[in-house]
Amino acid sequence: MRKRLRQQTLHNPLHRRDDSSGGDVWKKYVRKNHSLDMGFPKIYLDSLFDREIYDVGPISHLNAGMMPSDLALLRGLASLYTGCKYFEISKRRSESIGNMAAIAKECYALNRPIEEMRKKGVRNKYMYMMGSYSRAMDNVVILSGDSQTFDFSTLGKKFDIVFINSGRGYNRVLGDTRKAFEYLVHEDSTVVWHDYSYFPEDVRYEVMAGILDATDPVHREQLFFVSKTKCAIFLRDKFKDLG
Repeated sequence: MRKRLRQQTLHNPLHRRDDSSGGDVWKKYVRKNHSLDMGFPKIYLDSLFDREIYDVGPISHLNAGMMPSDLALLRGLASLYTGCKYFEISKRRSESIGNMAAIAKECYALNRPIEEMRKKGVRNKYMYMMGSYSRAMDNVVILSGDSQTFDFSTLGKKFDIVFINSGRGYNRVLGDTRKAFEYLVHEDSTVVWHDYSYFPEDVRYEVMAGILDATDPVHREQLFFVSKTKCAIFLRDKFKDLG
């Protein structure tokens, strides 16, 4: 037990998860280190897109799934790119990539290995659901690996939209964000993080801390919360106020 606690001290600045007892601790951390205790500045869907987007699906409506507004955000962003190339780091049911495959040219998803999930006791029924929305789609490539150890340099390509949805812990958000900026984005890419909030307007400060600490200070003014969603976004200046 002592060894485990020592390892947490090395990697996690607060040693605590952002739950009902630790949320205030992470809020204080963000206030102290980034002076942003009210969350990221808010941006609206209708300021990003020149039309309202209601056509979303598939959608599960199950626990820990995505809101329709989250999917509308991703699909709307894809409309800003010609021949959109999309990448997601995920451990969910893949309803997001199922949505994006309908409108993006190329879709990649990195999912946790089946063996890893089985060792953790994840039920076979849940593991089957992981790819249920994208199995029959020709423009979807499913990769297997843990994002913390996966060699992203082997992909040899950049993406227009990167969606980070692999966990809510500080260390995982930190690592995934750093790798996204290092290996996956080009000069016009957009990055989206799910679970920035518990539900719209209620910030999950542990996730916010991971995003901020992994983002170059030069680019932190390009971080926003998208109103009515559970998502934060890194948005290039050229895409602001398009509506």
